[in-house]
Amino acid sequence: MTVLTKSEFAQRLRKGETVWAAGAYDALSAKLSENAGFDAVMSTGFGVSASHLGVPDVELYTMTENLGVVDKMVDAIGVPLVADTDTGYGNAINVMRTVRAFEKAGVAAMIFEDQEAPKRCPAVANKVDILPITENAGKIRAAVEARRDADTLIIGRTDSMVEDEAIERACAYVAAGADLIQPISKCFSDIAGLRRLREACGVPLSLQVLGWLETDLSPEEIEEVAGLAVFPLVGLMSATHALQQNLAALARSHQTKDLPMPVTSMGVFKEMIGFSQIERQQDRYLLNPNTQAMSDRSAEVLDAFFTKV
Repeated sequence: MTVLTKSEFAQRLRKGETVWAAGAYDALSAKLSENAGFDAVMSTGFGVSASHLGVPDVELYTMTENLGVVDKMVDAIGVPLVADTDTGYGNAINVMRTVRAFEKAGVAAMIFEDQEAPKRCPAVANKVDILPITENAGKIRAAVEARRDADTLIIGRTDSMVEDEAIERACAYVAAGADLIQPISKCFSDIAGLRRLREACGVPLSLQVLGWLETDLSPEEIEEVAGLAVFPLVGLMSATHALQQNLAALARSHQTKDLPMPVTSMGVFKEMIGFSQIERQQDRYLLNPNTQAMSDRSAEVLDAFFTKV
């Protein structure tokens, strides 16, 4: 698997060459997404809130809590990571600090939405309150000007559920410097609407493949309009289903025979998580005079040390 550099990732998205990504909510799910073959990973606020706090996605976690999760995800993978940075955790000045903190952590892109803070996830909320268009355009401009690397992409998300308003907002956010535009799945209802948005705003879309986008669109149709295409919740929902099934069975039977969902073997998990790599590093760096793999020079240094002692 050829890993995209941050610069290559930015170039592909800006040109509209679709990069497919999986949503992740911690370092392990990010690592599994990379191992599965995805070219990028997106941190999902919905999943971070659920997995780390056990609460709905209503921006109960702070910027620093989200950053702590994202920082560990970046460390765990080699592919680019797109960070869900919610509303930016305040006004335009707060957004600038958010950009600098997440960019320092090594993310390749950030998604900023135009909801009022604290936000509510539109995937489950019937109504969300959004900022005046000029105020949020100012936040996007602040994000763009705060980044230190031009290849750190700023994705402007509009949570408007009205097509014409979403298009107007998209155009304003692009004028403010947004590299991609992300609509919510509840706003548009067909590929024709997404094509209108893409043509009007003049930049590729960032699509979270949920709802009708999952059921009604082909990969080819998504690639026609999207620079970034993400399955944000498949990992979270898959893990939740498996845990619910197996833990319920375990609580009833108090034995691991005949669990409803298969489990990964210890050997496979150890290899995936990197035990063999750690063991090789231990052999190399935790030097022992009796270790045959030790280099001659290392042996000489140790011999000299023990002689002095």
